[in-house]
Amino acid sequence: MTRVPDAAIGVDFGTTNTVVAFDQGDGQAALAGFSHDGQPFNAFRSALSFHAPADDPAGRVVEAGPWAIDAYVEEPLETRFIQSFKSYAASTLFTDTEILRRRFSFEDLLSAFLLKVREHGGADLADLPKRVIVGRPVAFAGLRPDPALALTRYETAFRRLGFEDIRYVYEPVAAAFFFAKRLEGDATVLVADFGGGTSDFSLVKFTRQDGRVKSQALSNAGVGVAGDAFDYRIIDHLVSPRLGKGSLYKAFDNVIPLPNRYFTAFARWEQLALLRASKDMRDIRRLVRDAVEPEKLERLVEVLDDNHGYRLYQSVSRLKEALSGAEEAVFSFKGGSVEIEGPVKRSSFDRWIQPELTAIEGAVDQALARAGLTEAGVDRVFLTGGSSFVPAVRGIFERRFGAGKLESGAELVSIATGLALLGAEEDLDDWSERAG
Repeated sequence: MTRVPDAAIGVDFGTTNTVVAFDQGDGQAALAGFSHDGQPFNAFRSALSFHAPADDPAGRVVEAGPWAIDAYVEEPLETRFIQSFKSYAASTLFTDTEILRRRFSFEDLLSAFLLKVREHGGADLADLPKRVIVGRPVAFAGLRPDPALALTRYETAFRRLGFEDIRYVYEPVAAAFFFAKRLEGDATVLVADFGGGTSDFSLVKFTRQDGRVKSQALSNAGVGVAGDAFDYRIIDHLVSPRLGKGSLYKAFDNVIPLPNRYFTAFARWEQLALLRASKDMRDIRRLVRDAVEPEKLERLVEVLDDNHGYRLYQSVSRLKEALSGAEEAVFSFKGGSVEIEGPVKRSSFDRWIQPELTAIEGAVDQALARAGLTEAGVDRVFLTGGSSFVPAVRGIFERRFGAGKLESGAELVSIATGLALLGAEEDLDDWSERAG
C-alpha cells in the first residue's frame, strides 16, 4: 500500500466488521488488506476467540476475525468466542468478564482485537502513524449507554497500540465526507449509516470554499437496531418454529407451551454453544420424550449438539442477500440430518422486520426535527452500511425523499475511507472530538 508518510489512519470499528484505511494523498484513500484461506478481504470480522492449549493450560491462544470463527467452530466448548462486543462499549453494567481465569475489561478486549488486526494486516499495518481517526456511532447500543465512558475505553485501547493523537468522528459524518468529495456544489445531505448493531443518521450542510469542502453539522440521531436484528427476525419466524418454538409438551394431565427462553439464544449464533452446556439443554433433552411434536425438538438437539449455529446464520445471510435482489428466494439450511428449506417472499421478510423499520423511521424523524428541516430541505440522501441493501430500508427513503435524491456506493468501506481522508484536513478540529 502506498500512503502519505505519517498520514492518519482511519478505523471503522463496527459491531460486525472493522475496516482500516490510510490517506494516499490527492484526495484518495486505500484500504488495509487481509487474506484468509487464500481469499482477500477488507472488512475484518469484529470477533475474538480465546483458547487454552491442551499442553499449556495456563496459556492462552488469542485469535480474531475469521480465524476466531475457525477456532470456535472447531472446538466450541473449549473456546471462548466473543463477537459484537462493541455493543458493550458504553455499558456501565459491563466492567469485565472472566476468560480462562483472567479478568478482561472492555479495553482489554478491544486492545487484543486491534493487535490481531494489525498482525493479520501484515505490511499494510506494520508501521502505524501517531494519529488515528476512529468512527463512533451517534447512539451507542445498549440500555442507557454512556458515550463518554465508551470513548474513554476506546482511548485506552488505542493508546496501547502506540497512537498519541486520537480523534473521534461520528460514523455517518465520516461517510458524509466520503460522499461530499463527489458533490459538485453546496448541498444539505442526510447520511444514513446501517451497521450490524446500530442505525445512525446525520444531517450535514456542505459548502465549497476556495476548493475545500466545509461542513456544518445540523443534527444527529440514532437507534440501536440494524442488521443483526433483521437476522434474528428471520430465525425467529422461519427457523425456530421448525425446531420447536410454539409447540407443546405434556406435563401430567396438562399440555403446556415450550418455554420461549430456549430460543432466545438464537439472537446470536455463538450463544448456542453456551445453551448446549446449560441446564436448559438438559431440560430440552428430557422434554423430547414429552413433546407433542418430538421431531422438532430432536432437530433442535442436533443443531446444538453438532454446533450448526454458524452454518445456520450463513444460510440466513444468504437469504437476506437474495431477497435484496428478488421478490422471492429459497431459504436452504442443511446440517447433519436437519434440513430446513422453502421459499420466502420479500413481503414476508418486510413484515417480520416492521418493528425495526418503524424504529429506523422514527430516528429519521428525530434527525429532521432537530435540524428544523422537512424532507424538502434535504438535497441528497447517502445510504451506507450493509442493511442499506435491504429494499424495505431503502423504500423508507425513496418514499420520503424521492428516488432521485438517493445516492449509495462503497457501502461497507465508506466510513473508514472518510475517516482516513478527514485525517488530512486542515480543519480537523471542526470535524472531530477527543475523549473527555
